[in-house]
Formats: sequence, C-alpha cells, structure tokens
Amino acid sequence: MKTVSLSGSLRANVGKVDATAVRAKGHVPCVIYGAGEQIHFSTDIRNFKNIIFTPETSLVEIDVDGKKYKTVLQETQYHKINDKLIHADFLMVSEDKPVSVHLPVKAIGQSEGVKAGGKLTIKLRKLKVKGLISKLPESIDLSIDKLVIGKSISVGDINIDGITVLHPKNISVISVDTTRAVVVEEPAKVATTAATPAAAAKTAAPKK
Repeated sequence: MKTVSLSGSLRANVGKVDATAVRAKGHVPCVIYGAGEQIHFSTDIRNFKNIIFTPETSLVEIDVDGKKYKTVLQETQYHKINDKLIHADFLMVSEDKPVSVHLPVKAIGQSEGVKAGGKLTIKLRKLKVKGLISKLPESIDLSIDKLVIGKSISVGDINIDGITVLHPKNISVISVDTTRAVVVEEPAKVATTAATPAAAAKTAAPKK
C-alpha cells in the first residue's frame, strides 16, 4: 500500500462546543486510537482530498505537532444535510499486527463474455480484508480473461498470500451478465431457421 501524509494540531478541549468551533474554521475533528490512548486532533478538511475522495486505500502517516503516527482510516462521519465531512477516526498500525481495511477491486484483462456481448458488473467495489501492513496490496486485482456470460468471481475464488477476505465465500464480486441483445438475438435466429422449411413447403404445395 502507498502512504499519504496528513498534518494536524492537538485539540486542547474535546466536546461538542469545541468540535463546532473547529468545523467553523474549515477543519475536521479527528481521533487516533489503538495504542492504549486516544489522540484528539484537528486538520484542514482539504487534507482529506487524497484519503477519502479517491477510490484508492492508503496508509496515512499523521504528523500531530511534530509527532508521527502510522495509521489507516477506519471511520468517517458526514453532515446529514450537506454530506460534508465532520469527523474521522484513524487506527494506529504496526508492522507485526494484522489490520482490517477496505481495498478497491480492479478487473484486469478482457472478458470472453464481454466480447460475446455480455455486460461486466463489479458488484463489490471494495473488499474488506485483513493482513499485515507489509502484505496489503493497493488493490484486489482480479483477472477476468476467462470469465464467460453467466459466470462470476466469488470471494471464495480469491486467493492472495497473507490476506484474508472478510466476506462470505459465496458472495459474488464480479460477474458477466446476459444482455438483452444476447437474449433476443439467438431466439430470433432459431425462429427464422425453423420457419424457413415450413414456409418453403407451403409455397411449393400445388393448389387444388
């Protein structure tokens, strides 16, 4: 996984009044947890551009008043009306302890089913996985070259060394679905072929 940086300042006071004042300045109240203590800080909302407003998942190195913490984003809260980010929780991570994160799913290659007229559907855009930081890839890359119409790649089909996918094995992740063009086109050909001999026989029959 790649690493992005974020800097913030410790919050002297913690509470609704202080949080409101922080947000009024264009900042977001945040907390780092996972090391026996909670570190409350705030950071400019613009610092989340490369953390939240992107399909990628990254490690976040946070600098709070000169002290650095290696973390992953765990939870975010948004305003009910304007969807503005109002709070973020970060989990402190270490090299020797597994961590759970959501990684984006990427389809790699060209599906045989799509070439035949099917439609590729990514049903889960992100997968929740667990593993050591050193083992976590930037994305879950799934080869779709051999995926034909009506078939799918399920969680149980995904095998990545050192990574556990935290979803039921029967959940479909990517599928190639039949399109209307495929369903309608084939019966039409059969009907035409079947009708031709009958029509020819009727035409050839002598009149009485």
